[in-house]
Amino acid sequence: MNRRKTPPVRYRRWLKTIAMYLLLMLMACLFIGPFILLLSTAFKSDAQAAFGFPPELVPHPPVWDNFDQAWNDIPFPRYLFNSFFLVAVMVPTHLFLAAITAYPLARMKFFGRNFIFYAIIATMFIPDEVILIPRFLIVKTLGMTDSYLGIIVPGLIGAFSVFLMRQAYLTIPKEMEEAAIIDGCGPFRLWWNIMLPLTAPTMAALGVFSFISVWNSFIWPLVVLKSPELYPLSLGLAYLAGIFGTDVKALAAGAMISVTP
Repeated sequence: MNRRKTPPVRYRRWLKTIAMYLLLMLMACLFIGPFILLLSTAFKSDAQAAFGFPPELVPHPPVWDNFDQAWNDIPFPRYLFNSFFLVAVMVPTHLFLAAITAYPLARMKFFGRNFIFYAIIATMFIPDEVILIPRFLIVKTLGMTDSYLGIIVPGLIGAFSVFLMRQAYLTIPKEMEEAAIIDGCGPFRLWWNIMLPLTAPTMAALGVFSFISVWNSFIWPLVVLKSPELYPLSLGLAYLAGIFGTDVKALAAGAMISVTP
């Protein structure tokens, strides 16, 4: 027999829900606060102080001069194009290579499969700083320094991406694969028509991770590039900081343009 909940129980649940949402709103404010301060600084005029306590979050009046200065004093459109070009080339290629590499490691049986997978996973424990110089020497030997290829080729595949896609393939029931084989699907068609659509959520998450990694990449482009016209936006912002020095309003405007995507 179902019994109606007494009012105290219902009130306690309401209080618990309200407390949870208040905590989540506080955490959201902590995360979004720096972005609000950055946006406010980008729109402040020269007559208004960039820093203060308590901070002035409302520019009076808001101006676009800082954005014009950041856009025109350095080749900002060129830096944007470089970043978008790297994203357009690297992200789809990275997803394709990760998906096709992880598939045999998850669904096919062959000698040394586990050894290959564990060897790939072992590379995740190596810090990027350790392999920075060997990677640069390889790129230099191949004649790809100071070029888009020098940035693109070393970042086309990653151990974490292979691991993530392999785990996604392992969640697919074996019966679906067997049914597709009975219907005449070959290995590539099975992967393309069956496996990839079923792992679309994982591919989407991996695409977001890959986009953020490529868009924010700084150390490797700094090492491999010499020509300023090839700089991505992350290096362009560092160049902007070198030009404007302590002009934090112009820097904030450039940073706002860079974080918009």
